[in-house]
Amino acid sequence: MNPAEFSKAIADPTRARIALLVTREKELCVCELTCALDEIQPKISRHLALLRESGLLADRRKGQWVYYRLHPELPVWVTKTLKTMLDANQDWLEENHQRLCAMEDRPNRCC
Repeated sequence: MNPAEFSKAIADPTRARIALLVTREKELCVCELTCALDEIQPKISRHLALLRESGLLADRRKGQWVYYRLHPELPVWVTKTLKTMLDANQDWLEENHQRLCAMEDRPNRCC
């Protein structure tokens, strides 16, 4: 991944929020992102597909759930950039984080 590809992947506000929420939470499923972002599932799924195709996110399936996390083979500069962006923009994500924390019936992850 080069800087242009990274910038393009997170250029949309929804994709930027998804990337930062996944960075913060380590792993999230579509239903959690739908709740946190207060968006419809097809929109979230479309953005997740773009983030996965760009190489920023990886997914894993467990039963009916598909979980998304940062791709484990991302260059170090990408993960550092995302963490810096997250640290500097907690206020921008606060409403999304509150919705996620208030979500009922969040899926359980194995240890």
